Amino acid sequence: MPAYALTQSPTLKAAVTASDRVLLEIQRAIVEGDLPPGSKISEPDLARRFHVSRAPLREALARLERCHLIERLPNVGARVVKLSVDGLVSLYQLREELEGLACRLAAEQMSDEEIEQMQALLDKHLSTQRVRDGESYYQEAGDLDFHYRIILGSKNPYLINILCDELYFLVRMYRVQLGMNGPRVSRAFDEHKAILHAIANRDGELADLLMRRHISASRHNIELTLKNNEEQI
Repeated sequence: MPAYALTQSPTLKAAVTASDRVLLEIQRAIVEGDLPPGSKISEPDLARRFHVSRAPLREALARLERCHLIERLPNVGARVVKLSVDGLVSLYQLREELEGLACRLAAEQMSDEEIEQMQALLDKHLSTQRVRDGESYYQEAGDLDFHYRIILGSKNPYLINILCDELYFLVRMYRVQLGMNGPRVSRAFDEHKAILHAIANRDGELADLLMRRHISASRHNIELTLKNNEEQI
């Protein structure tokens, strides 16, 4: 698994407190599957593993619950959220609507320089051997993530808060653990290029439509992987 990028997301800011540090470390462990989906949260175990006292750990766990990586269930306690078909569908229905809107706004709000930087980002993605060979398309977090950059380009603070803070890492959990490989890699990259082309042409309606279709296709790809995994259990 490639190194996880701690970049400039409001949630990925520099860890200035013990709670910030342990938040980032547990966040990364959950997203990448080192803390498996559905696993129980043991505060003593986590405190030892991440070398932190219980007070900042509890603050970090509360923040992780707010971004939907941890859930508390009656008679079960806290656990890492499970990845499920129902959860995927609900999350990606919301993604389609909100990221479609983000694209429409980005076509109006992004500067020419920001669009050029987006093109440079796609060029960087294509330079990766795995993408060129159609093996996998892994995007690191924050400013190295095509979707994240478009959301910021919307310049809408409420939309950015929902998508970059509240939902971002749950989306990444699905994308990283059940991510893209095979024929979907080339198609997804081409879809990114088409979305950016629409934004560069200031065609917000087309950018919105293309993003919705892109996320829908990604959902179907992940849903198939989930169902295959369930059949093997």
